[in-house]
Amino acid sequence: MLDAPLPENMQRELVIVDDCSTDGTSDILDRLAAAEPRIRLVRHKVNQGKGAAVRTAIQNATGDFCLVQDADLEYDPSEYVILLRPLLDGRADAVFGSRYLSGEQTRVLPFWHSVLNKVLTLISNMFSNLNVTDMETCYKVFRTDLLKSIPIRSDRFGFEPEITMKASKRKLRVYEVPISYHGRTYEEGKKIGWKDGVKALGVILYFWLIDDMYEASYGRGMLHSLTGTPQYLSWLTRVLRPYLGDTVLEIGAGLGNLTGRLMGRKLEYVAAEKESLYLHTLRNRFLRTPSVHVCELDPERPRDYERWAGKFDSALCVNVLESVGDPEQVVSSLASCLKPGGALVVLVPHGKSLYGSLDRAMGHKRRFFGGRAARTADARRLSCRESSAT
Repeated sequence: MLDAPLPENMQRELVIVDDCSTDGTSDILDRLAAAEPRIRLVRHKVNQGKGAAVRTAIQNATGDFCLVQDADLEYDPSEYVILLRPLLDGRADAVFGSRYLSGEQTRVLPFWHSVLNKVLTLISNMFSNLNVTDMETCYKVFRTDLLKSIPIRSDRFGFEPEITMKASKRKLRVYEVPISYHGRTYEEGKKIGWKDGVKALGVILYFWLIDDMYEASYGRGMLHSLTGTPQYLSWLTRVLRPYLGDTVLEIGAGLGNLTGRLMGRKLEYVAAEKESLYLHTLRNRFLRTPSVHVCELDPERPRDYERWAGKFDSALCVNVLESVGDPEQVVSSLASCLKPGGALVVLVPHGKSLYGSLDRAMGHKRRFFGGRAARTADARRLSCRESSAT
C-alpha cells in the first residue's frame, strides 16, 4: 500500500487499525510502524469489527481523501489512481469501486455469495434511490471533511449499507469505477456470512427511517434534520412565500431545504452560508439551477453584505438569529441589502420559558419574544428583543 501508485504530487498516510488481532499481526505492525513514518498505528483493546475499525481510522485521518482498504488485499492497491480520479477532477464527493463493472481481473466466487451481494445492492438502491452496482464493495473513497462529519454507528459489516444510505441522504455526488477483485473463499479465511446479510437488511431499513446524518459537533445538522420533514417544509413555504419578491437573499441556507422550495419563479435567489460542508452541499444541489447562486457569507461579518447593498426585493433569515452574538447587527446588515420597501423575513424560536437543553444542543444562545414575522426595509432600526440564554 505504501508503494501503490498515486496521482502526481499526492502524498499518502497509512492509518492502520489493529482490531485486537491475536495471530501475530501485532508484532509485524510494530516493526512496520517503527520503520515507516507514514504509518499511523492505532490499536483496539478488544475486537470490535470492521465498522469500528473504519470509524477509528477516520478519526485519525489527516489527508484530503480517505480510502478504505481491507488488509487481506482482496482489492488491488494498484488501482488507487482510478478510484481517486473523479475526486481530484472535482466531479465526485465519493467513489465506489465496483466488482461488477468491467474490471481487469475478477476471481470467480461461489454463486450464492454473488447473488446475496446483488440482492442487498438492489434493496439498498430501492431505499437510498441510488443506482450503484456494488453497495457492499470495500473500496469506498470519500473527501475526508465530508466523511468526518458523518457518524458511523455500525461496528461490523453494516458499515457498507450505512455509509451508502447516508451518502444518499446527504446528497453526495457518488461515482462508480470498475475494479479488479481477488476474493477469498471461506476456507481461506473470509468471515462475512449470511447472518451479516440479514443484519445488512436491518441497517438499510434503520437508516432509511432515521436521519442520523451529522456528527454531534454539527449542531445545525440536527436542526436541518428536524426541519427537513415534507409537511413542515410545505407549511413553512406557504407562510414565507407571500413576503418574497423576485430577488431573494437567504442567509444560513444550510442544506437548501427551503431554497429548493422557494426558488421557483424567482429571477435571482442567493443562498448564502458560512460553513464549508453546507456550502459544498448547496453547490452540488443547485449546480444546474441558473437562477440560484450560492455564496459564502458570515452573518456576523458586516463587510460580507457590502456587495449586495440595495440589490434584493426580500431577505430571508430562518433559524439564524438565535445562534449569533449580535442579532441586531445581523438584522441591520440584512436590511442594507434590500431595495426601498423590500421585505425582511425573520423566523426565530419564541418564548423565554421554553429555552432549554434542546436549544443548547443546537447551539442556540437565546429565544425571542414579540414582533411580527416580517418587516420592511424602511424600518432599518428593527429592535430585536430577546430572552437571555443564561
